[in-house]
Amino acid sequence: MLTEFLEAVTDERYGVSPRRLSEALRIRVGELSRITHLHRNTLARSPGSPKVQDKLGEIAHIVALAAELTGDTARAVVWFRHQPLAGFDNKTAEQLVEDGQARAVLKHLEMLRDGGYA
Repeated sequence: MLTEFLEAVTDERYGVSPRRLSEALRIRVGELSRITHLHRNTLARSPGSPKVQDKLGEIAHIVALAAELTGDTARAVVWFRHQPLAGFDNKTAEQLVEDGQARAVLKHLEMLRDGGYA
């Protein structure tokens, strides 16, 4: 599941594709721009830049890990976008990523994967 999602959103030329990731999340590229704090022109013109790949890679990894835990990519996307997380002031993973807390979300998911409790 983890590999499937990452392959689906990756372009062999430069890595995580802004267009493919936005399609997988069922959002517009402009909304992806807001979440990542990257101008949508930057996403379109420089998708392979380290800064773009770092931000998109965090989101892709979060959703892929959530898909592994839920067993379903669609559920993982809904979780990322809409499920409030009690340990994070009931913010969603999407909101936390937008707030610069992607690493905390990843650690949370890794803890769950390793048998910890939310």
